[in-house]
Amino acid sequence: MNETAERTEATAGQARCNAPRARTVVSVAHDADEQARNLVGWRQTYDQLAAGRFVGTLTELPLDTMKVFRETTSHTLRQACEVRGDAWWFGIPVAREGEARIDAQPFGPQAFALRPGNVEFELLTPAQFSIYGVVVRGDVLRHYAAAVEHTALDERLAGSPVVKAGAARIERLCARLARCLDDGGEAHERAPDAPLSDLERHALQAQVLAALFDACAGSGDAVAEPASRRRWIVAQARDYVLAHRARPVGVPELCEQLHVSRRTLQYCFQDVLGMAPATYLRVLRLNGARRDLCARAAGSVQDVAAAWGFWHLSQFATDYRRMFGMRPSEALRAVATP
Repeated sequence: MNETAERTEATAGQARCNAPRARTVVSVAHDADEQARNLVGWRQTYDQLAAGRFVGTLTELPLDTMKVFRETTSHTLRQACEVRGDAWWFGIPVAREGEARIDAQPFGPQAFALRPGNVEFELLTPAQFSIYGVVVRGDVLRHYAAAVEHTALDERLAGSPVVKAGAARIERLCARLARCLDDGGEAHERAPDAPLSDLERHALQAQVLAALFDACAGSGDAVAEPASRRRWIVAQARDYVLAHRARPVGVPELCEQLHVSRRTLQYCFQDVLGMAPATYLRVLRLNGARRDLCARAAGSVQDVAAAWGFWHLSQFATDYRRMFGMRPSEALRAVATP
């Protein structure tokens, strides 16, 4: 491939990665080279090392700043791989028998692999292999590390291409990535061909980044703030969310506003309220909506939901009923009944 064609393909791959999609895209290949070509944005060659008819599948969700995918391959492969541009690749194998190798180093169900862009590496994968992959733009990863995790990216990702995270962390990371692909593929709030909203894409990307850093984290990362400081952080988070009630404020935004790491924020909320910050933030807005419904502060359930940043009405109704034991429309009617 000449340089001009390569740049054109790389540009097309970047556009594909950045384009909002309604659902995950699934492709099936019956040739190892076809499988390698299906993953856009890479330079790679697949050599099939065992006899038999090859079958590979690729399920991918391109988002604004990352691509999430799951790849399955039927036969032992030697893969020469290189992610293009300023990006990082994370490869998380799905727990099965047999180990993969990256640059001759084994990684199994309790570890994952990672490599920066523009660095060629070799993967040796066994038969009936399945792996989750995440490719994240380098600038996004660096900003998230500094602003939300309060760590230098090199401190977490430098060194060996294999990170030993433990079975529990790998299981949680795989579950998060599976939900990400599921959320991109089916959402009962959207029509089948409707694109993911800006909010949905942003939330998925934040969840994936948090899961990746959790898998990289050491056991002593949480910061033990004094009790008064913990209460202050929780109070400031609550005030900020209420001041921006018309949209759902996420954990990364709170970390940037309060100048604390995500793990410190989690520690404070767990200690003060006994729950994760994301859970409390949603409950806080549900309680605000309940008060407005009971006070008839807006004309309809939809008005109240929008005022508290709930943009999907049926999901709001489901969450409200789960929280308070009745539908929001029933709460509104109860107030209207003399």
